[in-house]
Amino acid sequence: MISRRTFLGILFATCFAVMSCLNFAPNAIALGGKLPAINQPAPDFTLPTNTGNGKLSLSDLRGKWVVLYFYPKDFTSGCTIEARRFQQDLPKYIEKNTQIIGVSADDINSHAEFCDSEGLKFPLLADTTGAVSKLYGSWIGYVSMRHSFIIDPQGILRETFVKVNPSIHSTEVLAQLEKLQSSAS
Repeated sequence: MISRRTFLGILFATCFAVMSCLNFAPNAIALGGKLPAINQPAPDFTLPTNTGNGKLSLSDLRGKWVVLYFYPKDFTSGCTIEARRFQQDLPKYIEKNTQIIGVSADDINSHAEFCDSEGLKFPLLADTTGAVSKLYGSWIGYVSMRHSFIIDPQGILRETFVKVNPSIHSTEVLAQLEKLQSSAS
């Protein structure tokens, strides 16, 4: 007999795989809602986290590039693969003055367990009400969609990713980050 957590993980993964294959949403509107505009200030937020002083605000990261990624659920297969890839590439992001931040509707205890089990060294934020996910057009029902955003050191949104393949996403983000940084210099 499978556990409830395993069943829900399989159910979420299946639903999101089907939804991502449908590919019927225009660029400005993602399946999770209206995306914030590129080249405009990224919506600011403060959320609880399992690291540091217990809360993190986007404005705290001014002066750094930020990769803000939303994902459905801790411990599910796609989310685990995506987090592992970001962790594997973390030294490359650090070299590029970039902070990785993950956001899902899971609570901080789940995030702490997920970070411990996967050896994650970047913060995961608990958006339990979906308020921040909604600001970023990444909320569907009661989970965050798999969307990512690159925000520059001045807090301006520079890139949006809505069709995310967890296995290669970190590589795609790094390539785009490099382009953005070289054009900004």
